[in-house]
Amino acid sequence: MRIFVTGATGFVGSAVVQELLAAGHEVVGLARTDKAAEDLEAKGADVHRGSLDDLDSLREGASAADGVIHLAFNHDFSNFAAAAETDRMAIEAMGSALEGSGKPFVGTSGTLMLPSGRLGTEEDAPTPATPRRSEEAAMKLVNQGVRASVVRLAPSVHGLGDHGFVKTLIDIARAKGASAYIGEGLNRWSAVHRLDAASLYRLAIEAAPAGARLHGVGDEGVLFRDIAGVIGRHLNLPVVSISREEADSHFSWLTFAAAADNPTSSELTRKRLGWEPTHIGLIPDLEEGHYFLR
Repeated sequence: MRIFVTGATGFVGSAVVQELLAAGHEVVGLARTDKAAEDLEAKGADVHRGSLDDLDSLREGASAADGVIHLAFNHDFSNFAAAAETDRMAIEAMGSALEGSGKPFVGTSGTLMLPSGRLGTEEDAPTPATPRRSEEAAMKLVNQGVRASVVRLAPSVHGLGDHGFVKTLIDIARAKGASAYIGEGLNRWSAVHRLDAASLYRLAIEAAPAGARLHGVGDEGVLFRDIAGVIGRHLNLPVVSISREEADSHFSWLTFAAAADNPTSSELTRKRLGWEPTHIGLIPDLEEGHYFLR
C-alpha cells in the first residue's frame, strides 16, 4: 500500500514510518519544513509538502494514497480548543478525498478522553466534555464509504527520545526540587512503548474494520506514585505528596494529566488484530536511565 502519514517525523510518527517501510509499504510523509523533508527522505519515504492548516495539500496527499494514517496534532494546551478544531478540519479534508473509496483512514485520539476512575475499554465513548473531536470526525467517515478507525494512545507513549508527559514530569521535578504526586498517588496512567504503538498503527491500516476503536495500551494502569518515585530516585530528589489545591502550582498545565485516573484495557484490540505489545513497560523503561540524561 501507498500510505500518506501526517505527523510522520514526530516521536510516534517516525516509528510508524519505519514500521510501514519494514513491512513493505510505500510511505508518503507530510512535511512542513525542509528538515522534516530531509528526515523522511533519509528513511526512504517520499515527501508531500504541507501542514495541517493547508487543507488543499491534505486532500491532495490523501487522494494520491491507498490509505491515510493521521498522527499530526498541535499539542498547544494553552489553546487546546483551536488545536482540536484544526484537527477536525484536517480529518474532514482528508476524508473527503477518500469518500466512497473503501480505503482505510486511521485517526488518533487518547485514552484520557475516556471516563475517569474505572477500567476503560474500546466500547466506551469519549466523555462529551472533551474538546478534541478526532474520534467523532473519523467515525463520520465510515458513513462516507471510508474504512475509518481510531487508535487511542495511552497518556504515556514512552521510549528513547520521548518528550511527552513523562519528560515534562521530569523537567518539573528538576525545576521544583521534588517529584510530586497528588494525595495518595493511587491514580493510574496507562502506557505503551513507542514501537508497540507503531506496530498497532500498521495493523490498523492493514486490517482494522470500519468503525473500530483501538487501544494503544501495554500497561493497563501504572500508579502515578510509582512514576513519581522512580523520577525522584533517579534525580536524587524527595518524593512528596501534595494536595489537589497545590497541584496547579506544582504541575501547571499538566495538572489535568497528573490528576487523571486512566486505567485502560486493550483486550479487544489484541483479539481483533492479533496485536501483542512486546517491548518493556513504563517503569522498566524509566529505570534504564535514558530519560534522565541531559
